[in-house]
Amino acid sequence: MLTAQQRVAGLSPDLVRRLQAVEHALQQGRVEAAERDVAAALAAAPKHPEVLRLFAVIQSLRGRPHEAIQALQQANAQRPTDAIIYNALAGVYERVNDFGRAREALQRACELGPDLAPCWFNYGWRLYVDGDIDAAVPVLQRAATLAPQDAQTRSLLADALNADGNPQAAALEYRRIIADLPGTGSGTAWWGLATLKPTPLTRDDVVTLRELVDDSATAENDRITLGFALAMALENQGEFVEAFARMNTAHALARRSEPYDAVAFRRRIDELLAAFMPAPAGTTEPQGGEVIFIVSLPRSGSTLTEQILAAHSNVQGGAELVDLPQTILDESARVQQPFPQWVRTHTPEQWRALGQRYLARTARWRRQHPRFTDKTPGNWLYVGAILAMLPQARIVVCRRDPLETCLACYRYMYRRHPYTHDFSDLAARWHDFDRAIQHWKTLYPGRVHEQIHEDLIAEPEAQIRELLGFCNLQFEESCLNFHASERRVTTPSAAQVREPLRQDTARAAKYGALLDPLRAALARAS
Repeated sequence: MLTAQQRVAGLSPDLVRRLQAVEHALQQGRVEAAERDVAAALAAAPKHPEVLRLFAVIQSLRGRPHEAIQALQQANAQRPTDAIIYNALAGVYERVNDFGRAREALQRACELGPDLAPCWFNYGWRLYVDGDIDAAVPVLQRAATLAPQDAQTRSLLADALNADGNPQAAALEYRRIIADLPGTGSGTAWWGLATLKPTPLTRDDVVTLRELVDDSATAENDRITLGFALAMALENQGEFVEAFARMNTAHALARRSEPYDAVAFRRRIDELLAAFMPAPAGTTEPQGGEVIFIVSLPRSGSTLTEQILAAHSNVQGGAELVDLPQTILDESARVQQPFPQWVRTHTPEQWRALGQRYLARTARWRRQHPRFTDKTPGNWLYVGAILAMLPQARIVVCRRDPLETCLACYRYMYRRHPYTHDFSDLAARWHDFDRAIQHWKTLYPGRVHEQIHEDLIAEPEAQIRELLGFCNLQFEESCLNFHASERRVTTPSAAQVREPLRQDTARAAKYGALLDPLRAALARAS
């Protein structure tokens, strides 16, 4: 591993001071100042690898990832054994959703920097997100050994242990984090422990959580996480009134940093549905039969549906993939129009090319099985585009009772889902989802299948047979015994899909009249 002095070897003292100023400015978030200094350094030493690396960091921050990649590749050509350059390169590959290259770069960074904790954490995170849990666990164990004071690293290790089917080891690691790092972001560990099954928090834990949440010295971000953990623990103990109050408080705090504009989103849906009325002239090429899209709102049974399909001998579970939204974004950038403005002007050939790009991006999921699932819930926005570019694709929409769906979203801590923080916003989101699905079903009859969670619970074999038939898959007993699958799952429903179907997942009745504001919001939204 290169020392700081070795990294700037060959530069004049003045340029070394300038690069130090760049680093300092970046640490303080002063990107403009850093950009000015790095431009001067680049003019004086345009081929120096450390100058190129810092230039690339700034380009990435400025939203110019391709320029960043080019600079890092030039730096790498001159300094091919520099782990930090590989780590930076992986970060930019992540930004352009080139996850294969990101993973390769991170693997090389760890080989070259065996003592660099950030490289090991980033590699472990990439493996975890890719669903490669067997590989992620030892990598994250290495990262935690190198950075024992980093709660984020250790919490991700515990998450991976749980996904690996070892909740006892996960619980032990969460509790070690809480004991070792009580004042440095242990909220994530408390939340992980609260959602772990079958080991709910104890009454002593509830006492501790109350003290932490109510302590004015606790950072606001931790108070949000701890508040949700406390609400989950109270619910498990049957204390629904206080659980509900704690949820409300946590959501009120979360809304400060995650505002949501329901009116703007409704207009977006209006524009989207208008663009797909009538259906555009999509490709006539018979492509897309390899993929089964599973779309839904969160907490509506999509993980369960994917687990059932992935238990089939011909299906690989792809989990939540970014490839479809990225394909749409790339096309918008190419034509310099936001989606869905270009929908009406695209030709069948252009739709065919889009489908080919998506299939090329997802080829890794067809290495072991001929079919695969793409379970990104938000792809319900793109059903019209999917069927225009992949006419043989199957669309499975997972639905659940709207009150249960909204409550399930409300009682769970979701980052980057700001509509979950308010009942009116939740109800509006559910209504927008519902009318979009009705639109797609009308526009593409017979090509969109609804999987109703309550029906699946009531008649599992009949529903699974119907689902498989829609997907052109022969019935297999393994799909009924989906919970016996050794497939790793990293979504919030990981524990449930390792169990047989349960009849007791509904919770709204337990909260009774406390949910009347949500019931009223759903009635208004409809």
